[in-house]
Amino acid sequence: MRPRRIPAVAAAAALGTAALLTAAPAQAAGSVHLTKIYYDSPGRDTRSNASLDAEYVQIRNSTSRPVSLRGWTLTDASRHAYVFPAFTLRAGATVTVHTGQGRNSAAHLYQQRRAYVWNNDRDRATLRRSSGAVQDTCSYANADRDWTSC
Repeated sequence: MRPRRIPAVAAAAALGTAALLTAAPAQAAGSVHLTKIYYDSPGRDTRSNASLDAEYVQIRNSTSRPVSLRGWTLTDASRHAYVFPAFTLRAGATVTVHTGQGRNSAAHLYQQRRAYVWNNDRDRATLRRSSGAVQDTCSYANADRDWTSC
């Protein structure tokens, strides 16, 4: 008589399915994360406001709820820090944080700087919560490109 293997296989399959179902909600929850750094603005680096504003970082909220970024920071490897003002990033939205000067809106924030922040060859962006905890990081080391996806 053959041993019964079907119950053991069915149990293993059920455990595997349960593990997959348990992991799915964590991914579905989303996060606030860096998505792009445009570190070498087009054309010559003239320090004009248009050139400074073409250097930026994009941050996305992939959660289903708005997230307050008040007091969060965005820093580079040299510790140039941008502290977020009272700002709420809507669910599913992306905000572009420009280096130069401008008027903040729901989709664009401005660091109000008169000099570049992001190195054209390599750097590291760190997004921290107001508590100081690291939320996300993104590094690049490529002088042949102008931007990187995170």
